[in-house]
Amino acid sequence: MSISTRGRSAKDWCLALTILFFSAVCLKPAPAAPPTPSNPISSEEATNIRIYKAANKAVVNISISGGEEAYFSVVPREGFGSGTIISGDGYILTNYHVIENANQIRVTLFDGTVLPAVKVGEDPANDLAVVKINAPETIKLTTIPFGDSSKLEVGRKVLAIGNPFGLDRTLSQGIVSSLGRSILSENGRLIKGIIQTDAAINPGNSGGPLLDSSGKLIGINTAIMSRTGQSAGIGLAIPINIAKQIVPELIAHHGVIRPDLGILAVQLVDSGLRIVKIDPEGPAAKAGLSGPKLIVYQDGPFRVSGWDVTLADVIMAIDNTPVHSTDDLLSYIELKKPGQVVTLTVLRGSRVVKIAVKLASSNSV
Repeated sequence: MSISTRGRSAKDWCLALTILFFSAVCLKPAPAAPPTPSNPISSEEATNIRIYKAANKAVVNISISGGEEAYFSVVPREGFGSGTIISGDGYILTNYHVIENANQIRVTLFDGTVLPAVKVGEDPANDLAVVKINAPETIKLTTIPFGDSSKLEVGRKVLAIGNPFGLDRTLSQGIVSSLGRSILSENGRLIKGIIQTDAAINPGNSGGPLLDSSGKLIGINTAIMSRTGQSAGIGLAIPINIAKQIVPELIAHHGVIRPDLGILAVQLVDSGLRIVKIDPEGPAAKAGLSGPKLIVYQDGPFRVSGWDVTLADVIMAIDNTPVHSTDDLLSYIELKKPGQVVTLTVLRGSRVVKIAVKLASSNSV
């Protein structure tokens, strides 16, 4: 600012000095604001990062030779999937359908190390399996602690890690979309209590972990519902509480020892479950139950034989509990132990009879 002194009075001088003072004091530049991070991280992002860093090294890529992976007949798969390291000595939890047809199994660790794996135990009824690797002493295996899937609620945040399309240890997030779903396993059994999530799950995610917001394992990613073979926002996971019960048996017995009725196949009819196939050496046959009857009849000049399924026994109830599906029967049997006796209410022709059957033991594999 320039001020001329020519023709100025004392009053003018005072005004000019006042203007200069306020210009110097009040109009000086404001101090710069303290620097802020160029990429601020939210608390949710920080949680995701923490969980991924803690868990991703426990997720392995499983590739097989000798077969093609079935994806619950929903998505035909190539022979690869995911697995979760559950112990420091090399036990890995995965889906049965990931390694079902495998002649050879190869496991790729987080650092690219490829190791052969062997099947330890399989449970087709729950689509779970355990394989094992022998890692070098120089590699310390990371594990993921088990959570409690019974405490899940719809709306809870979940994270999935796996190898979709072979892309190693990919992280996706979502919420629990629903609980208590049921899916059909490859041997025709219903797996109940399934977790539904909208976290992106694609081919290759099978066998990988579903984690809660504390980083604990609460499910094994298993299937997707999709018409395209890719994620459509409906992913399904087996609750970890099912695996907790099964894994010790898979390791100790290479399968799950279940009570066995000795009935191999049934047909749903109005009155119950008709026995279509029965183990001739099984408990039901020894107790007197029978399947289709072999009938010999005359057809012109020839004698012809054939099986008449309409003459087979029909199971109406077990321990007075009506059965309306195969799952009703099998679910009730699984509540029992080998050696226990159950009473079947059977329709035989036009008569209703009760037959006691002593359950045997049967390995799931």
